[in-house]
Parts: sequence; structure tokens; C-alpha cells
Amino acid sequence: MTLDIVSLAQRPDLAPLLDRDFDGAWPQFMIWDPMGSVYYSVAHDLYPEFVFAAVDPAEPGRAVARAYAVPLRWTEDELPDGGWDRMIQRATVNRLTGATPNLVSALEICVRPDRRGGGVSGLMLAAMREAAARHGFDTLVAPVRPNGKAALPEVPMTEYAARVRPDGLPVDPWLRVHVRAGGVIERVAPRSMAVTGTLADWRRWTGLPFDTSGPVHVPGALAPVLVDVAHDHAAYVEPNVWVRHRL
Repeated sequence: MTLDIVSLAQRPDLAPLLDRDFDGAWPQFMIWDPMGSVYYSVAHDLYPEFVFAAVDPAEPGRAVARAYAVPLRWTEDELPDGGWDRMIQRATVNRLTGATPNLVSALEICVRPDRRGGGVSGLMLAAMREAAARHGFDTLVAPVRPNGKAALPEVPMTEYAARVRPDGLPVDPWLRVHVRAGGVIERVAPRSMAVTGTLADWRRWTGLPFDTSGPVHVPGALAPVLVDVAHDHAAYVEPNVWVRHRL
């Protein structure tokens, strides 16, 4: 496979491609995490060296994959319970206060749905690792969203993340990509992302009735969505898995 993987700092003209051809790449409800807009609204302008596009020369004008990361300062001994949201929050505060970043956090690697299963995700991770090292960082962390967990929403993430194959690699495909690249699983981030909304919101996002209180299994969700009909409200708190890469 021949792909050109570059950052927006190298090829700012590729920025428009990152918003095309990725419909359905993530469950609809995920784009309503309010913390996402804090990062994505400024990422192309403020962090272009950590925004990546993969382009196949045989498909000019289309991106095969995209990836986003952010530099930040993290000095606590442990990576946080609030993974994805917390990294965006900390990076934003650091930027506003002038703190010097000491690591890079991955935020997204997304492969176009029709190009999945061909090893592109591993190439994007390698590009992200190389870019972080090239900019003087010795650590890349990732609040990984294990893509196989959606089939087992009732299984605790701690149990799921610990499952391994006979060869010792994680059962989960995305965790396996990280471990093969040299990453080390550290812990679960139990509240990595939070999405809340009215029942009408959730019906629009999922097409499900949301007419009964209690846990609801939503396609693509890693844990049940908790529904309260009396208060016209439902909440989803997603667990992720922290992986650390020493560069």
C-alpha cells in the first residue's frame, strides 16, 4: 500500500479533505460530546503539526484517513479517569496559560469506512509517533476507544481490556494495533467521554424509541446509555483505555 501521510503543517491544502467522505465513520451520538468543539474548532489553525491526512496517489482529492493529536502538559503520576475530554480540557488550559507541553495525546485516528481492514490505522499511528518524536516529545499517550467493545457493552472495560489471545496480544483489534506498535496498556479511563441529551436528541441520533427508563444498548456504544423518562434525559459515559507509547 502506498500512502502519503502528512501533517497539515506540511500540506495545509489538505485540510478540506478531512471533512469529506467520513460520514458514518463514528456513531452519530459521539459528535455531540461538547468537549469536542473546543479542540476541533481550532485544531487546523493551532495544532497543524499534529493533524494528519493520508492520501492515496491513485485517489487524488480524497483522504483515506485522518488523525488528530494535541500537545499538553501532564505532570500527575497517573493518567486521568476523564481521558479524551480531560486531554482536550488540559491542552486548552495549557495554551491559555502558556504552560510548556511535555507529552502528546492522540485524540482520533479515523480510516474511511471503505478502506478499513487494510492496515491503515497502524500507519497513521506510526506517523503520529514519529511526529511527536520529531517535535522533541518522548511520550505519546492515547485514550484508546477499543472498537470491539461495542459488541459487549455489558462487560466491564477493565475486564475487556485485560482479555488477550493465545499469543499474548489484546483480543481487541485497536488495542492490538497500539501494543504491536510498542504501546503499553496502563489503565482504564472510566469517564473518557460524556454525551447527554433529551430523549428527542437520542431518538434523532440513534433512531431508537427511548421510551423506557433504564439502560439502553445503542449500536456503536461501548456501554449502555442510561435513560430517565420522567426527566426527559439520557446520558452516556464512555470508558476508554489508556495506552502509553515511549518514543
